[in-house]
Amino acid sequence: MITPDDYQWLFRKFPVMATSIAEDAVYLDVNDAMLSRLGYDRDDMVGQRPEKFATPESARSVREELRPALRRTGKLENKPISFVTRSGEVVDCLTNAIVEYDRAGQFLRTVAMYTEISDQARANLKYRTLYRSTPAMLHTVDNNGLIVTVTDHWLQKLGFKREEVVGRPITDFFSEADRKQYADGSLNELLEKREFNNLKRQMVTKKGQVMDLVMSAIPNRHDSSDFGHMLVASKDVTERNRAERQLRCTLAENARLREELERERDYLREEVNVAMNFGRMVGTSTALRQMLKRLEAVAETPASVLVQGESGVGKELVAHAIHVRSPRADGPLVKVNCASIPKELFESEFFGHVKGAFTGAHRDRIGRFQLADSGTLFLDEVSEIPLELQGKLLRVLQESEFERVGDDVTRTVDVRVIAATNRNLEQLIVDGDFREDLFYRLSVFPVDVPPLRARGDDVVQLAQHFLEQTCKDFGRPILTLTRAQTANLREYDWPGNVRELKNVIERAVILSQGKVLRLDLSMPGFKPESDESPEEAVITDSVMTDKQIKEFQKANLIRALEQTNWRVSGAGGAAELLGVRPTTLADRVRSNKIKRPASQG
Repeated sequence: MITPDDYQWLFRKFPVMATSIAEDAVYLDVNDAMLSRLGYDRDDMVGQRPEKFATPESARSVREELRPALRRTGKLENKPISFVTRSGEVVDCLTNAIVEYDRAGQFLRTVAMYTEISDQARANLKYRTLYRSTPAMLHTVDNNGLIVTVTDHWLQKLGFKREEVVGRPITDFFSEADRKQYADGSLNELLEKREFNNLKRQMVTKKGQVMDLVMSAIPNRHDSSDFGHMLVASKDVTERNRAERQLRCTLAENARLREELERERDYLREEVNVAMNFGRMVGTSTALRQMLKRLEAVAETPASVLVQGESGVGKELVAHAIHVRSPRADGPLVKVNCASIPKELFESEFFGHVKGAFTGAHRDRIGRFQLADSGTLFLDEVSEIPLELQGKLLRVLQESEFERVGDDVTRTVDVRVIAATNRNLEQLIVDGDFREDLFYRLSVFPVDVPPLRARGDDVVQLAQHFLEQTCKDFGRPILTLTRAQTANLREYDWPGNVRELKNVIERAVILSQGKVLRLDLSMPGFKPESDESPEEAVITDSVMTDKQIKEFQKANLIRALEQTNWRVSGAGGAAELLGVRPTTLADRVRSNKIKRPASQG
């Protein structure tokens, strides 16, 4: 029977270098072969840690890799370690170790044996050293998917220490989604192949951050001990993917904003065209022809224009005429009513804002100057801009540059400005209500629009134009304008100018029941025709209330729908009959709450 003394004698006389290590990682005993090769006495080594007699690199490997792996697996196989003899010689070895337990499962000792390695083994060791220090994200796994070793760069990227990863399954570091992907055994299939290219994977750092990686692998056949191992190279593409996602979001947002901008531009063009009767200037008077000559002269130039005239003379129409005759005709014509903009929203309206710039700024907004880029900006009622805000307008007119509210990015625009006012700006300058430098910037070329009373027979031509247009819009047959009515039109002073004339004609069309226009119903002081029919004479002095007018319009819509069997658009539809767009008719039907009877549908 072998006694403990016999065991110790056999251990010490064993012809291979060996050590016995305690649970606290210090040497319990060192055999004679080990002492002889390293040149130490037993008292020099017993009670010391192996790191004391190893090279710095091996000491680090013991702490970070070998000892953690031994504690997890209970053994080591052919792991490199280099000792330093008393004389300073480096002895490169391969170690095999096993943990011994008693019958009760209590730790007894770790027995480690060391084999001095050959030149080829030294080359392998050098390879492992180079592997660790290479500036690439590499890891090696065995055929069970356990991490054998990793590079320092791998540890740096994921934030772990070497002893925290060696011997653990590689899937421990995968994202939850990737772990689920390999839960059905597909990892074993991948390990059996031991080779793949550019697989997309996600790993989680020690701090819980998810990294996007692209992985490629080859078999690691550096020596026989590596058979079955797989060398995996990873490329961190987290920032690239994030940048690509941001780019996609930015492109999508740009597309949305571009579409929104185009819709708003088209809407504004349509709004201006409708308001200006599609750019048609009606009349042949001398005063109108003289003004048109000035428009023709300035339209081809980039000069700023100041349109002046009484309220209602058609200053918007003049701005439109300049725009369509200019080289910018293909660009947008954007209108801004300066009098309708609240003081606190002036900058946002003109220059736009970014999301969060102020309370209520829930998204980015494009300003009118940017909307008008490469086109024309029409500043109506420019005299109503508050004095303290006129400087901001002057800056963009002078420098063609601006910043959105809440943004520090300077943007440039190419905009031709046409301003309009019914007030005396020079007197406002004297009164201190308008900046002189802004006045000179706007009034490079002033255009005075004549009042309607100075345009002679133009009033009759305009009245006939408005009559035809209104009858078409309201779905009425064209009404007759008599000689007596034209005389009344010439005699009236028209303090409200063209706008007043248009309103008078529209009211008369609504109120007229026969085939002749009844101006006397819409204009106090206009006398009815003496040759009116008895039916018309009965209602000469009657006045329709606003409610009656709305009921008349509703009834007219219903008649048109009934005549077309409730068909809104297309040939023979109600929209065609009324002379309006299908969308306009649909809006009127909704606003009047008109519904098709159930029996017809």
